[in-house]
Amino acid sequence: QVHMVESGGGMAQAGSSLRLSCAASGRTFSTYAMGWFRQAPGKEREFVAAITWSFGRTSYADSVKGRFTISRDNAKNTVYLQMNGLKPEDTAVYYCAGRSNRRLDYGLGYVHEYNYWGQGTQVTVSS
Repeated sequence: QVHMVESGGGMAQAGSSLRLSCAASGRTFSTYAMGWFRQAPGKEREFVAAITWSFGRTSYADSVKGRFTISRDNAKNTVYLQMNGLKPEDTAVYYCAGRSNRRLDYGLGYVHEYNYWGQGTQVTVSS
Protein backbone atom coordinates (compact mmCIF):
# COMPACT_ATOMS: atom_id res chain seq x y z
CA GLN A 1 0.00 0.00 0.00
CA VAL A 2 1.05 3.62 -0.51
CA HIS A 3 0.59 6.37 2.06
CA MET A 4 0.77 10.06 1.17
CA VAL A 5 0.95 13.19 3.30
CA GLU A 6 0.50 16.71 1.94
CA SER A 7 1.90 19.86 3.50
CA GLY A 8 2.55 23.51 2.65
CA GLY A 9 -0.98 24.82 2.40
CA GLY A 10 -2.14 28.02 4.04
CA MET A 11 -3.37 31.51 3.31
CA ALA A 12 -1.96 33.70 0.58
CA GLN A 13 -2.65 37.00 -1.13
CA ALA A 14 -3.63 37.04 -4.77
CA GLY A 15 -0.53 37.19 -6.93
CA SER A 16 1.70 35.53 -4.35
CA SER A 17 3.10 31.99 -4.22
CA LEU A 18 2.89 28.78 -2.22
CA ARG A 19 4.64 25.44 -2.55
CA LEU A 20 2.90 22.21 -1.65
CA SER A 21 4.73 19.01 -0.82
CA CYS A 22 3.58 15.41 -0.88
CA ALA A 23 5.67 12.74 0.83
CA ALA A 24 4.90 9.19 -0.25
CA SER A 25 5.77 6.08 1.70
CA GLY A 26 5.14 2.36 1.53
CA ARG A 27 5.26 0.45 -1.75
CA THR A 28 5.97 3.50 -3.87
CA PHE A 29 7.56 1.39 -6.61
CA SER A 30 4.07 0.37 -7.64
CA THR A 31 3.05 3.98 -8.34
CA TYR A 32 3.37 5.08 -11.95
CA ALA A 33 2.50 8.74 -11.53
CA MET A 34 1.57 11.33 -8.95
CA GLY A 35 -0.97 14.07 -9.32
CA TRP A 36 -2.47 17.05 -7.58
CA PHE A 37 -6.22 17.56 -7.44
CA ARG A 38 -8.29 20.21 -5.73
CA GLN A 39 -11.82 20.54 -4.47
CA ALA A 40 -13.62 23.74 -3.56
CA PRO A 41 -16.77 23.73 -1.39
CA GLY A 42 -19.75 22.53 -3.39
CA LYS A 43 -17.59 21.69 -6.40
CA GLU A 44 -16.35 18.51 -8.02
CA ARG A 45 -12.80 17.40 -7.40
CA GLU A 46 -10.73 18.60 -10.36
CA PHE A 47 -7.36 17.79 -11.84
CA VAL A 48 -4.52 20.28 -11.36
CA ALA A 49 -1.24 18.66 -12.41
CA ALA A 50 0.51 15.29 -12.66
CA ILE A 51 3.97 13.85 -13.20
CA THR A 52 5.34 10.38 -13.90
CA TRP A 53 8.05 8.98 -11.65
CA SER A 54 10.25 7.51 -14.36
CA PHE A 55 10.57 10.18 -17.05
CA GLY A 56 9.02 13.19 -15.38
CA ARG A 57 6.32 13.60 -17.98
CA THR A 58 3.95 16.34 -16.85
CA SER A 59 0.39 17.36 -17.49
CA TYR A 60 -1.50 20.47 -16.37
CA ALA A 61 -5.04 21.69 -16.27
CA ASP A 62 -5.62 24.66 -18.57
CA SER A 63 -6.55 26.82 -15.59
CA VAL A 64 -3.07 26.55 -14.05
CA LYS A 65 -0.78 26.36 -17.09
CA GLY A 66 1.98 28.93 -16.88
CA ARG A 67 1.37 29.48 -13.16
CA PHE A 68 1.83 26.11 -11.45
CA THR A 69 4.76 23.73 -11.78
CA ILE A 70 4.82 20.12 -10.64
CA SER A 71 8.12 18.39 -9.88
CA ARG A 72 9.40 15.32 -8.10
CA ASP A 73 12.38 14.13 -6.10
CA ASN A 74 12.56 10.39 -6.69
CA ALA A 75 15.16 9.80 -3.97
CA LYS A 76 12.88 11.40 -1.39
CA ASN A 77 9.65 9.97 -2.82
CA THR A 78 8.30 13.49 -2.75
CA VAL A 79 6.26 15.51 -5.23
CA TYR A 80 5.94 19.29 -5.18
CA LEU A 81 3.49 21.79 -6.57
CA GLN A 82 4.89 25.30 -6.97
CA MET A 83 1.97 27.68 -7.25
CA ASN A 84 2.74 31.15 -8.57
CA GLY A 85 0.40 33.98 -9.44
CA LEU A 86 -2.29 32.66 -7.13
CA LYS A 87 -5.87 33.70 -7.76
CA PRO A 88 -8.90 33.61 -5.46
CA GLU A 89 -10.37 30.87 -7.66
CA ASP A 90 -7.42 28.66 -6.67
CA THR A 91 -8.91 28.42 -3.17
CA ALA A 92 -9.60 24.76 -2.43
CA VAL A 93 -8.45 21.71 -0.55
CA TYR A 94 -5.52 20.29 -2.49
CA TYR A 95 -5.03 16.54 -2.58
CA CYS A 96 -1.99 14.53 -3.53
CA ALA A 97 -2.76 11.30 -5.35
CA GLY A 98 -0.99 8.36 -6.94
CA ARG A 99 -1.88 5.96 -9.71
CA SER A 100 -0.54 2.50 -10.45
CA ASN A 101 -2.27 2.11 -13.80
CA ARG A 102 0.12 2.86 -16.67
CA ARG A 103 -2.54 2.81 -19.35
CA LEU A 104 -3.27 6.38 -20.38
CA ASP A 105 -6.48 6.09 -22.36
CA TYR A 106 -7.62 9.31 -20.70
CA GLY A 107 -4.25 10.92 -20.06
CA LEU A 108 -2.80 11.71 -16.65
CA GLY A 109 -5.65 13.90 -15.46
CA TYR A 110 -8.48 11.41 -15.05
CA VAL A 111 -9.42 11.45 -11.38
CA HIS A 112 -10.84 7.93 -11.36
CA GLU A 113 -7.51 6.44 -12.42
CA TYR A 114 -5.88 7.49 -9.14
CA ASN A 115 -6.05 4.90 -6.39
CA TYR A 116 -3.98 6.42 -3.55
CA TRP A 117 -4.93 9.69 -1.87
CA GLY A 118 -3.55 11.98 0.80
CA GLN A 119 -5.60 13.76 3.45
CA GLY A 120 -5.59 17.14 1.72
CA THR A 121 -4.22 20.56 2.60
CA GLN A 122 -6.19 23.80 2.54
CA VAL A 123 -5.15 26.65 0.26
CA THR A 124 -6.96 29.96 0.68
CA VAL A 125 -6.25 32.89 -1.63
CA SER A 126 -7.64 36.33 -0.80
CA SER A 127 -8.01 39.36 -3.07
